[in-house]
Amino acid sequence: MLIDSHVNLHAPQYAEDRTAVIARAREAGIQLMVTICDKVSSFGDVHAIAMAEPDIWCTVGTHPHEAKEDPDLSADTLATLARRPRVIGIGECGLDFHYDFSPRDVQARVFRAHIAAARQTSLPLVVHTREADDVMGDILEEEYARGAFRILMHCYTSGPRLAARAVDLGAYFSVSGIATFKAAEEVRAVIRSMPEDRIIVETDCPYLAPVPMRGRRNEPAYLPHILDKLGEIRGWSRAEAEARTERAFFSLFDRVQRP
Repeated sequence: MLIDSHVNLHAPQYAEDRTAVIARAREAGIQLMVTICDKVSSFGDVHAIAMAEPDIWCTVGTHPHEAKEDPDLSADTLATLARRPRVIGIGECGLDFHYDFSPRDVQARVFRAHIAAARQTSLPLVVHTREADDVMGDILEEEYARGAFRILMHCYTSGPRLAARAVDLGAYFSVSGIATFKAAEEVRAVIRSMPEDRIIVETDCPYLAPVPMRGRRNEPAYLPHILDKLGEIRGWSRAEAEARTERAFFSLFDRVQRP
């Protein structure tokens, strides 16, 4: 089964042809997609897409870029929204110190609220991290010591030290189109060391289109290129890569009903 674990179907890039994008994904063999919430104020739009399509599920959360929208976002708010049908994860959330679109202290506070919600709901936490390895590792470890929660390091491009710290907390990792980029050998090196039973795949569309589609608007239909690259990196056949990532997905996102 081909599963795109991270799509952004409510994005304005799909405003004119979302139905066609979903249809092309199905034609390409994508049997399940998870559309991701970038901020709580967008949750209604994200959730409506999941409710309208039998093969699409969703998350609830606020990206670190948008943390300033609600600096006092509470775990209870997130947990309440997560009780709605077809919600299977908390996030995308985390830290982004590259752009700093939200103040770092606000990013951290909002991130901790998401962790509390993940702990409260027992749903996986979809983590975004960029240029924040040490702080991210510290927060994950501090919070995990307070009570376990499930972690997905989404579109992982950070360093091996943070990856090792996350592995020790039982984290899963998702591989994106960045793995296909010529200059991404450091990313591929980390992928080689990820636990073989904790890897899933994603497009993060409409961003990060894989080679040979790089430079275009990304779509879920391009996922096979990422899966094939993962197989090449890990020495897996296409069938093995598909089977391994499918098992890992359903192990992590256990609220999802298998088709």
